[in-house]
Amino acid sequence: MPASMQEVKRRIDSTKKTGQITGAMQMVSTAKLNQIQKHAASYQVYSSKIRSVITHLAKSHLLDSAAVSGEVGKSQDGKPNTLGMLKQRPVKKTGLVVITSDRGLVGSYNSNVIKSTLELLKQGNHTPEDTVVIAIGSTGADFFSKRGFDIVYDYRGVKDVPTFKEIRPIVKKIVSMYDEGVYDELIVCYSHFVNTLTSVFRAEQMLPISAENMGIDDLVATDEHDYQIEYETEPSQDAILEVILPQYAESLVYGAILDAKTSEHACSSTAMKSATDNAKDIISSLELQFNRARQSAITTEITEITGAQAALN
Repeated sequence: MPASMQEVKRRIDSTKKTGQITGAMQMVSTAKLNQIQKHAASYQVYSSKIRSVITHLAKSHLLDSAAVSGEVGKSQDGKPNTLGMLKQRPVKKTGLVVITSDRGLVGSYNSNVIKSTLELLKQGNHTPEDTVVIAIGSTGADFFSKRGFDIVYDYRGVKDVPTFKEIRPIVKKIVSMYDEGVYDELIVCYSHFVNTLTSVFRAEQMLPISAENMGIDDLVATDEHDYQIEYETEPSQDAILEVILPQYAESLVYGAILDAKTSEHACSSTAMKSATDNAKDIISSLELQFNRARQSAITTEITEITGAQAALN
């Protein structure tokens, strides 16, 4: 076999092996996507209920009255002051929770999140001097660290289907840093899953919690006469909010991570499918090239044999 044909044969074998790997990775990503979609659907029920409760509290102006008493810093027992999550203060430092993946082979997933986050910083005229980053995922942590941003906290190795228990310490750390004045507002940046082929960037303000940040100001103003209700709280208003507000913050962060992971698996499945299809196209092209070279070699051999026989005669 000529050297050129041997090289084509080696490329065909190598591409077939690569296609088998990407095909297997596609099946794994698809299985993970199906699993996390079921998990996200069930969690969405809880998340919507928590948001509904907070919305009604905002409509009744219970959050507004609690925000007046909510001071930044820790309470006397050393625990984070939950009511501080409601306290509006001048924004000197902006915190960004940037959710990316820990690995590659996820198509444009990471680049889209990072590019959109940089555009958000540009629109807000933010610089590394007035911005701190909380990175969930090694890709975002490494990217912003190399560009001079202060990474005040990073979490790597999020599970393929993250549990609520795994995310809770992250939320506690985020809230405690807000209490300590590390940043004065917090924005969660992540990729929102729309469908298997489409994801869109989202940036949601998490802290401080207010009707304005929740996007219900217009609703409050329109229905104000319908929500002049006074809640009877037991043991107290502050005690109720001490329970509800952390749950709301946890639902925002966990929901964002769950959504981002869903988008990551979808992008990985799509990227691996594209790679597998490309491998098939390359193999088809190489096999055509190999068959033409083999046909040419056979024709040359027949011509040589025929010429030799004619010479002998």
